[in-house]
Amino acid sequence: MRKSDFNQLRAISKAFSAYCTHRLSGLMEKVSRQIQAEAAQGLGDDSSLNLTLKEKRLRRPTTSGPDVPISQVLQRMSQANIGSMLIVDGDGRPIGIFTLRDLMNRVALAGVSSSEPIRSVMTEDPITIPSSAFAFEAAMKMAHAGIHHIVVVEDGRLKGVVSERDLFSMQRVGLVNLSKSINKAPSVEEVARLAGDIHLLVAQMIAQGMKVAQITQIITLLNDQIAVRLIEMVLDEEGGAPLPFTWMAFGSEGRQEQTLKTDQDNGIVFTPPEGMDADAGRAILLPIAKKINDALDASGFPLCTGGIMAQNPECCLTLDEWKRRFTAWIDQGTPEHLLKGSIFFDFRPIWGDETPLDELRGWLLEKTSKNSRFLKQMAANALRNTPPLGLIRDFRLSGKGDQSNTIDLKVNGVTPFIDAMRIIALANGIPATNTVSRLTAATEKGALNSNDSAAWRDAYDYIRLLRMRVNEMQAEQGKNLSNRVAPDGLHDLDRRILKEAFRESKRLQSKISLDYQL
Repeated sequence: MRKSDFNQLRAISKAFSAYCTHRLSGLMEKVSRQIQAEAAQGLGDDSSLNLTLKEKRLRRPTTSGPDVPISQVLQRMSQANIGSMLIVDGDGRPIGIFTLRDLMNRVALAGVSSSEPIRSVMTEDPITIPSSAFAFEAAMKMAHAGIHHIVVVEDGRLKGVVSERDLFSMQRVGLVNLSKSINKAPSVEEVARLAGDIHLLVAQMIAQGMKVAQITQIITLLNDQIAVRLIEMVLDEEGGAPLPFTWMAFGSEGRQEQTLKTDQDNGIVFTPPEGMDADAGRAILLPIAKKINDALDASGFPLCTGGIMAQNPECCLTLDEWKRRFTAWIDQGTPEHLLKGSIFFDFRPIWGDETPLDELRGWLLEKTSKNSRFLKQMAANALRNTPPLGLIRDFRLSGKGDQSNTIDLKVNGVTPFIDAMRIIALANGIPATNTVSRLTAATEKGALNSNDSAAWRDAYDYIRLLRMRVNEMQAEQGKNLSNRVAPDGLHDLDRRILKEAFRESKRLQSKISLDYQL
């Protein structure tokens, strides 16, 4: 069948179009089950973080009414050998929690009588999560809040309690503990040690069948916390921030899409105090930025070979300077400017006041959405990285030395999706930097067809997951992490899905080419 006939059939038949777009999704589900079965040997049946909390075995906590005397609550806590008591109202709704810390601070030190009702000393409004939420969401919420237990509710009423141990019962590394340890790390050396545990956690998450988007979110969360902790350490040594600044991330970290193989892409936007010019402010901040970059390097985030780091004067700018720099790239559109735009335009705040970056994002979208010439140049530049499919639909291999006859899963795999969705976001005023979030927002705005979006999301997620699996295998074998994979070393099912994913990538690039008449 000719390509034109195939496309015409898809256009006139919704059933045929749906089959084509959902075929990849079915294959993805099949390989996901295979990966989990292979990786999760020895884990319990209840180990998946993709289950909703109502599907997990929740523990029923010990509870008390709000008017019970403090003395009785303490007696029950002692008998049950527990360190906290959940307080519920008459309808079974959690309204507070009483912990040993509350006992010390609000009872003993405050001199409160033990005959007082527990409501007078409890901590109100405990953090809750609905039973319809996934276990993954509970893990993320606990990590953000720095807690080890979270209350599960259904229609506002107590359903149970889930702990980090419940979610990671068979694991050696828990997300909440790792997150808290990073936030309290006393030295760069300790941060570096903890950063190594992220690799182990990723292996566990793959074994638990987590989706690649969830895994990259957790990697981003932990990497952000590492960056924040190192910034805090450096600033403590300096006696605080000498002037207001925001630490920003570019590239994969800016998109919240970091994998195990990543280097630094960061910068600073700062506000010099009245009477100080930009150069004077920059001179103060650059030595501090270098210390932070060096600390990140020592913690497993290599220095950027292209110099895209806050210690570079070109990456340490005021808001007006960033606007002028972006304007030059957009107006001139040289190959170098287009390359920089593909990295720098995916910026995101990591530490400091987010207001300057919110303003910069709004200004950038206003400028790019109205500049069709620049968008066309970006599109032409993006189409240079094509999916590695040959004329007979076999893989087009490349590489040198021991990496000959391989495929680059970054340059020819995920990058075509990232570049295409960046262009669509800039053209449609979409503020998101994450590729899947851009895809979702573009679909909601009507810029993309929902069936096409579903197929492109599945294809992109599969290539990301394969890249992560390859990196994890390389790490286990003590090899340097590489984005290259030899198709001959993959399972038949992996090779089949990879071809399908590359075909979807090619179809997305065809849309970009048609939109901009390239």
